[in-house]
Amino acid sequence: MTADTGDTAGAVLDDIDARPGSTASLLRTLIGLYLRPLGGWISAADLVALAGDLGIPTAQARTGITRLKQKGLLIAERRHAVGYRLNPDAVTMLERGDRRIFAMREMTDVDSWCLISFSIPESARSVRHQLRRRLQWIGAGVVSPALWICPGHLQSEVHDIVADLDARAWVTLFSAGTPVTARPLPETAAEWWDLDALRDEHLVFQRALTTLPDEPFAAHVRLIDSWRVLPYIDPGLPPSMLPADWPGGRSFAEFARLSQRLADAAWQHVRAVTGAGQPS
Repeated sequence: MTADTGDTAGAVLDDIDARPGSTASLLRTLIGLYLRPLGGWISAADLVALAGDLGIPTAQARTGITRLKQKGLLIAERRHAVGYRLNPDAVTMLERGDRRIFAMREMTDVDSWCLISFSIPESARSVRHQLRRRLQWIGAGVVSPALWICPGHLQSEVHDIVADLDARAWVTLFSAGTPVTARPLPETAAEWWDLDALRDEHLVFQRALTTLPDEPFAAHVRLIDSWRVLPYIDPGLPPSMLPADWPGGRSFAEFARLSQRLADAAWQHVRAVTGAGQPS
C-alpha cells in the first residue's frame, strides 16, 4: 500500500472556496459527505462513477479530482485499486462544515455577541487582509474597518482564526449584549451586513430546490451543494435585526426537510456503487 502525498503545503482550501454547482464544488460536496463514512478512502473508478451520477462527464471528473489532489483535499493511495484517501489536514475543516451545514444556529434576541477589535501594523497587512476575509467567511459583520461583530456562539471559531494567523497580539475579543444603536436595529444590521445580498442568496437557494433531480443521490448532493455556503455567510441574525419578510427561515426549514428525506436513500446508492460493507 503506497501513498503519494504530493504537494499539500499550505492550508487546505476552505469548504466555501469553490462556487456551488461547479465541478469542483460538487466533487468537494461529494467527498465531504461520503468519504469519511466510507472509511476515508475511495477507488478512483468509484469516485468517477459517483461524479457521473451527478452529471459530471468522466474526463471533467478526472480533471476535477486531480485539482482537488493538488489543493490538498485528497491524497493518492493505491490499495486493492488506484484510489484516494482524505487528507487528515482536511478533517477539521469538514467537521466544522458539518456543524455549520447541518446545525445552523439562528440567534434569539437574548443571545450574546462577539466583538472583534484589531489594530494590525502595515508591516503585517497580509494578516489584516486574511483576518478580514476569514471573518467575512464566518458571517461576521463590519461595524467599522477595525471592529467586527459576530454571534457569540462563533467566538471559538474566531479564536481559531486568530491563532491560525498568529495575530493574537493585535486582536481583542469582547462578549457583548444587544447593540444599542441610534436607528432601528434592522437599519443598522443592513449596514453591518449586506442583507440585500444575503436575501438574494436565499432566493437563489429556494429556486434551486425546484430543479433538484428525481434520483435521491444526485438530489441530496446538489441540495447540500446549493445550501452549504449559506450557513457560513448568513450569521443567523435575531428577529429584531431582520426585516419581517426575511426568507432565511423558509430556506432553513426546506433544507432540513429535504436533507432528512433524501439522506438514507442517497447513502444506500453510495454503498451500492462502492460496495461498502460488502466482503472484499
